[in-house]
Amino acid sequence: MIFMRRLILLLSIFLLTSCNAQKLSQPTGLLCELLRYPEKAAITDSQPEFSWIVPTGIEKQNAFRILVSSSKKLIEENNSDYWDSGKISSSQSISISYNGKPLSSHMIYFWKVKIWDSIGNESEYSEPQQFFTSELDNESAEWPGKSNYVKLPDSSWVSENRQTSTFYKISPQKLTRINENRWFADFGKAAFGTLELEIDAKNSDSISVFLGERKNEDFSVNKIPGHSNIGFEKFLLRLNKGLHKYQIKIPTHHSNSPNHQKLAPFYPEVLPFRYVEIISNENIVINEITQLSLFYPFDDYSSNFESSDSNLNKVWNLCKYTLKATPFLGVYADGNRERMPYEADAFIQQLGHYSVDREYSIARYTANYLIYNPSWPTEWLMHSVLMAWEDYMYTGDKEVLQNNYEQLKNKTLFSLEREDGLISTTTGKVTNEFLTSINFPNGNIRDIVDWPKGTPIGAEQARNAGPTPEGERDGYVFTDINTVVNSFHYQSLVLMAKVAEVLGKSDDIKFFNSKSEKVKNSIQNKLFNYEKGIFIDGEATDHSSLHANMFPLAFNFVPKENMKTVIDFIKSKGMACSVYGAQYLLDALFNAGEADYAISLMNSEDKRSWINMLNVGSTMTTEAWDEYYKPNLTWNHAWGSAPANIIVRRLIGVAPVLAGFEKFRIVPQPGSLTELKLKTPSIRGTIICNLIVINNIWEMEITVPGNTQAELYLPANFSEVIINDKKAVLERNEYFDGEGRNVFKLKSGIYKVHAN
Repeated sequence: MIFMRRLILLLSIFLLTSCNAQKLSQPTGLLCELLRYPEKAAITDSQPEFSWIVPTGIEKQNAFRILVSSSKKLIEENNSDYWDSGKISSSQSISISYNGKPLSSHMIYFWKVKIWDSIGNESEYSEPQQFFTSELDNESAEWPGKSNYVKLPDSSWVSENRQTSTFYKISPQKLTRINENRWFADFGKAAFGTLELEIDAKNSDSISVFLGERKNEDFSVNKIPGHSNIGFEKFLLRLNKGLHKYQIKIPTHHSNSPNHQKLAPFYPEVLPFRYVEIISNENIVINEITQLSLFYPFDDYSSNFESSDSNLNKVWNLCKYTLKATPFLGVYADGNRERMPYEADAFIQQLGHYSVDREYSIARYTANYLIYNPSWPTEWLMHSVLMAWEDYMYTGDKEVLQNNYEQLKNKTLFSLEREDGLISTTTGKVTNEFLTSINFPNGNIRDIVDWPKGTPIGAEQARNAGPTPEGERDGYVFTDINTVVNSFHYQSLVLMAKVAEVLGKSDDIKFFNSKSEKVKNSIQNKLFNYEKGIFIDGEATDHSSLHANMFPLAFNFVPKENMKTVIDFIKSKGMACSVYGAQYLLDALFNAGEADYAISLMNSEDKRSWINMLNVGSTMTTEAWDEYYKPNLTWNHAWGSAPANIIVRRLIGVAPVLAGFEKFRIVPQPGSLTELKLKTPSIRGTIICNLIVINNIWEMEITVPGNTQAELYLPANFSEVIINDKKAVLERNEYFDGEGRNVFKLKSGIYKVHAN
């Protein structure tokens, strides 16, 4: 009898368990070496890392199983001849290193993954992903991380360890025949590309073709670029009698910049243009006109933003398109004039790219490139530390930190310090040995603060300078000990201490923490005007600029008792900085809880604004606010795209807390906006945050991807917070971004939040 009861009990448990078992949705969003399309790239790592998206609603992945095969047939049959990981108990869903049979160079492989949740439910395998190996672990590379072009077995060319740009055919939004011999086409937006035409000609003759980024009111391409580098070129195209197709042959782009980036040799040359004007001496028929545009892979649906402010929406779309159109070289470069990577430019583009697309390989390639091929400004060099840290925080992969640790240490420039920890490039410490240590032998580094510079009274304005003495630097006074330079020095030391912690280097944690504390104290004691309550530009001057104050606020070391005077001073200055400086000005304002003022700068219609970029006719962010401030500007410079990342990271407040979005925060600062809708990618999946504000009541909809958790920061003055129809449990109270906030924990799932 006892035996029968036990048997019935066991059967009941078995049946109950079987009935409750569920098939999970399969993993999606596979990445191999951070590549979304590894079949369109070549991998040089003999132990590539795999990542995937765990479906929303799975609070925690409990286990995974990876298969790697050398044939599509094997992988489709759930078999592997290279690696079967078996069921591995782990919540890790990003950056899992290959651990099977040694991979061979120049081979095609396939991989897929299945997962289990915390109660044992099992998913189907993901769709398989293909990847191709190039020369594995190539130690003869010119610099670590260098990417070559490789020919795949199907004869197509791809890049190593990054995606390859592709040409797309775009039809004009409007094609107008102005008169018998003149046509005008508008493609809606500028893109880097060339032009294809299909023309029926009665005789052999030549036509004039004008490509440009700017038009005249009479529907013609602007042919007088002045000092600017706004896209414009004239071509003489010889026609054959009858119906034929033609492609404009653009001359090879040349630049004197030391790190000029060349277009892939298997591609025709490109230039930025939106408009086309065609002039013919004879009556011809244009059957087809196509903008052949070169784009780095971009998913337009990865992100979206809408708000109750129409100007802010326009600014977002301008910046997002810029981040789509400008990486055509496969590296973050500074626009069409130099086509050269710069650290500060790349950092802003990196943050923006993360915010609008689930893309990491180009940022990593650019970060590696700049570590070994730096540019000249002092502050730019230290941006390499910032780039490496953000790579780690957004991907969860330590590779850049591990492979370049000693190089990154040197990029803090601590070798230039004096006894009080402050650094200078003008006191004789910039030796050949030092320059070699930062991979810039025989270079000449100089402090920059912001760009462009101004024009001294009585001097003739240079093509790359502003018209006033202040320039974009707010009249900054350069001294041997520079406040802006040392603000970056402080920030790079703070981040290197975190890097050392990630890599388990305990002595270096103490080393960098000690140095950063010394630098902070020295800046506060020696570069601060306590009578006025604001920072000065440097030693031996009493001048205070916007820059000397916004960088300390952006890097969070303004003394608490002086926050108000520093903030008031910053707000008195307006946008007295460049499109680059705007990144740090906006960061500083959101750090201080000054959302309304920050939003007023982003939606402004002044000459120094993103709306002005649109008003003058650009469809990408411009190198400077206007030709007035920099006559030789370009209309395709992504360092002006700060609002893309500021809207995500600061206005909505979505940013990683733990590396790889294992945990992230949402800290909305809507200011006077009444509606916000955001969709933004992460390596773990799509994050959605919608907010409606009515009479100080917040209604929110939030989606937290699988296998992660969020912390929602709400203003502490809300007396009631309801999450999914239940009174929310307070995790903690914290002073953050300028005010007290209540923090609530959200596991993976979809939430409705009511805060009153």
